[in-house]
Amino acid sequence: MARPRTPLLSTAAIRDTALRLIDEHGLAALSMRRLADALGVQPSSLYGHYANKDDVLDAVANLLIAEVDTSGFAHSWRDGLLAWARSYRAVLAAHPNCVPLIASGTQRREQFLEMANSVHGGLVGAGWPPRRATEISGAVKYLVIGAASTPFASGFADDVQVYLDRYPHLTQAHRLRAEATRIDRDSFELGLTCLIRGLEQGPGAVG
Repeated sequence: MARPRTPLLSTAAIRDTALRLIDEHGLAALSMRRLADALGVQPSSLYGHYANKDDVLDAVANLLIAEVDTSGFAHSWRDGLLAWARSYRAVLAAHPNCVPLIASGTQRREQFLEMANSVHGGLVGAGWPPRRATEISGAVKYLVIGAASTPFASGFADDVQVYLDRYPHLTQAHRLRAEATRIDRDSFELGLTCLIRGLEQGPGAVG
């Protein structure tokens, strides 16, 4: 029998299948055995491509972070922060089950390091002191991860009786669930806009 022209397994196929399983079943449900089952192979076959599950998760994280846009820093630090934050949030919104994985940090993940290098370099190149550039990067990350992991509007019940008698200032809260997507988007944009406005005086005004 002729050998197949393409291998049954590849690092990309394993990574992409892992992402699909995380999207469908959650991060905690992923195991090397479940991943092998989804690919129709034995678990031992995976180890020729990835040493362990952590390496697979790093590959998934790198895949997602590669979609984050840092090109705006070539124009200005404001454009850079806006594009970076919005694209970062969009990636996490598309893969909400991956938020804890992304929130776990840069570590040795190549795409994370590339992103951090671009952001920090863009801010320092615009005149921000390195320490302040790190703080700005952290503030944006907190905003993005917070928006992705703790959506505000969807946390309210849609039953008006929950609020009517005891919470007089929340009598319209039952309407929030239906508007959750818009409210969460607009709340994120408000936070991002306020952050950038707070920095508008520029690097020279920061002590």
